[in-house]
Amino acid sequence: MKFMHLADAHLDSPFQGLSFLPSNEFNNIKQSTQKSFTKAIDIALEQSVDLVLIAGDTFDSVHPSPQSQLFFSREIKRLTDQEIQVVMILGNHDYLNPDEMILPQSPYFKLLGPDEKVEEVQFKTKTGFPYTVAGFSYQHNHIEADKISEFPKKGDNFTIGLMHAGAKTTAKHQNVYAPFTTAEIKDLNYDYFALGHIHLRQTLSQEPWIVYSGNLQGRHINERDAKGVYLNTVDETTKKISLDFVETAPIIWQMVTLSLDQEVSQADLTKRIVDILTKKNTQKTLFGLTIQGAQYLSEQELELINDSDYWLQLSNSLNFDSRLVKVYLTNNEKLQLKTADKEAFDQAESEIFDLDKIYSLANDLSKKSNYVADLLKKQEFIDEVKELAQVKLGQKLKDMDDETNSN
Repeated sequence: MKFMHLADAHLDSPFQGLSFLPSNEFNNIKQSTQKSFTKAIDIALEQSVDLVLIAGDTFDSVHPSPQSQLFFSREIKRLTDQEIQVVMILGNHDYLNPDEMILPQSPYFKLLGPDEKVEEVQFKTKTGFPYTVAGFSYQHNHIEADKISEFPKKGDNFTIGLMHAGAKTTAKHQNVYAPFTTAEIKDLNYDYFALGHIHLRQTLSQEPWIVYSGNLQGRHINERDAKGVYLNTVDETTKKISLDFVETAPIIWQMVTLSLDQEVSQADLTKRIVDILTKKNTQKTLFGLTIQGAQYLSEQELELINDSDYWLQLSNSLNFDSRLVKVYLTNNEKLQLKTADKEAFDQAESEIFDLDKIYSLANDLSKKSNYVADLLKKQEFIDEVKELAQVKLGQKLKDMDDETNSN
């Protein structure tokens, strides 16, 4: 038996923060989620799999475009026309009412547990090998209940669990995605447990197999490197499973770091950035760049390095239509302050970066822009603003120190 495990296609993903790119390139990037899904279907057909498992968040929202729904239905039909069984669940992003979805109409397509209750179904491969799949779909964006206790006991069949969920944490507010512990899943003793929700590909257990396949296409700089599906082969005699990861993403994300230990000219800065990006550019890539030692940059260079038009010009030197799309600035030395100055600085820092104050300052803008409102919810954005402020302050103090020493 062969089966594919995929998750988190996030069709219709908006790829926020990339709208500065030329429109044809931006549209091409937005199409990458569909291209990666098509690649997964191509692989399933080429390998003549018996089963495709889809572990939730196929769509990025509860309002998927008609185009993406029709696209999904056409791609699944390619599988069902070849009598390949497809079992799908809905996740916390695409918790749609099944009656309002455009779904394939085929005995070889099954939406599992559409009422948010664990459902168990039995199938046989073309060779007669029996197997069972158990799982459930979301009908709300949060599920706090213990769903593992609802999964049926394992019978004689080769048994697969299918769930869109996150591991339990000590932070109660995070335990809203069908929280579980690995030990709880292991106690079920299913042959394979296919998980979705976490976009980082990872194996929680090998005996039995408990696996996150990750997403099909990275959507931002925190979803770096290879993305794809698991193609699994079952020994029908021993029921042992071998796992193979297969890449599907047409675009990858990478972070590179440039370290400065002295002031540089704009020409030298540009050359060093292009050199470091070129070394990492082996396929179509969206790059993030961290400049350590940003206190050595002049005001003019800071303005330049934060200009997306500058990023576009740098990217013209790269292959495969790759692009620099994000720059981060960090200080690599602590501010040298007297005790009294340090206390004043720490107090000012705590006041300036108080979240309530930030939200208050950005309140009017966030009302006019959902994008800004979403940014303010992200700790990464707050940290980036804080880091940039520290870079600028470090630069000012350095300039004052240089001026004092020269007098």
